[in-house]
Amino acid sequence: MKQNMRGLTFAILSISLLTVMAGAAMAPALGAIKEHFSGCSPLTVQLIVSLPALFIIFTTFAFRPLCRLMQTRTLALTGLAIYVVAGAGAFFVDEIGWLLVLRAMLGVSVGMIMPLSTGLLSFYFPPEEQSRLMGLSAAMNQMGGVVATLLAGILATVEWRYAFLVYLAGLVAIVLVAIELPNERLASKGSHLQWKTLLRFHPSVTAMLFIMLLFFVYPTNFALTAQAQGITTLATTLVMVGLDVVAFAIGLLFGWLMHHMRRQMKYAAPLFFMGGYAVLAFIPEMTGMVIGSALVGLANGAGVPYVNTIASIKGGKDAAITVMPLISAALYLGQFLSPLIVNPLSQAIGGDNAPYLVAVGLAVLFLLQVFFTRKHHALPPA
Repeated sequence: MKQNMRGLTFAILSISLLTVMAGAAMAPALGAIKEHFSGCSPLTVQLIVSLPALFIIFTTFAFRPLCRLMQTRTLALTGLAIYVVAGAGAFFVDEIGWLLVLRAMLGVSVGMIMPLSTGLLSFYFPPEEQSRLMGLSAAMNQMGGVVATLLAGILATVEWRYAFLVYLAGLVAIVLVAIELPNERLASKGSHLQWKTLLRFHPSVTAMLFIMLLFFVYPTNFALTAQAQGITTLATTLVMVGLDVVAFAIGLLFGWLMHHMRRQMKYAAPLFFMGGYAVLAFIPEMTGMVIGSALVGLANGAGVPYVNTIASIKGGKDAAITVMPLISAALYLGQFLSPLIVNPLSQAIGGDNAPYLVAVGLAVLFLLQVFFTRKHHALPPA
């Protein structure tokens, strides 16, 4: 039984490894893509990173009907197959329109698998294991970011289209899911997606929205601002990989942190975001970029598993079809809205550091949201 549960854990975590690659993994290649599509606006190029998020949102709201239509393994394999085809398929296109179509299809695929990457942990594992597993899920998510960002950045130095081959990593998850994931239905007769019921999850949903609004200021702006500072694509890639390494380490330690510092953990994400973007705004040299990136990595590494842990424990066994789709929708809504909110405000402020100044302001609002809505949550004993 232990061996089966270990294999099931690996299968679920393999999905977590892929989800971050929908958008952020392409960030180091944005400079090369912008050069190739020089006639397109910067916002159009940024949509390569943020557009999948919009279609992830649409799909997560259809997640419960999909669970009724398909059993778990069938749903996961369908999503993963679309993921590989749409992601790696961008290698073969040379028109921005078709590229964005494939990015939209990639978003649909992630919308199918993202709620499973966290919801299945609450479905198959008891609450006392969930903080550790949510930390591992976040760590695998960041590890996917490390590997994909590094590979995409290196491949983009050859030619921009090669960066999209990183999505072939989905083939590994297809094999693990096909072997280890049971084929059963998540939806139960008593689990209804009612707005009155879900109002109690608004602190977690809003917090995830803030985390992604803030985090995606980084991948949609860092490569461009670093390029303006004369920093090479390879150096930019290494700094961005460093952010993912920091977030990965926090994910591995998250279970311990929640059981020893859980009262303080709710403030970690807004405070680290505030500090990280302040450093990026006022110290534009390489030292500031490294320190600021590390602080942003700490914020993301602590914030995402914290929200997922609290939501999964509060949602119980039905979290996969109730709160987790909402958390996923908020996560990707924040990714999609981030450049749409930050860019106009940055243009109004002016200056290369304007996006980071806007992010500092958003972090202050996030801190206030946490202070007024997030109560202390005791965890079950390990």
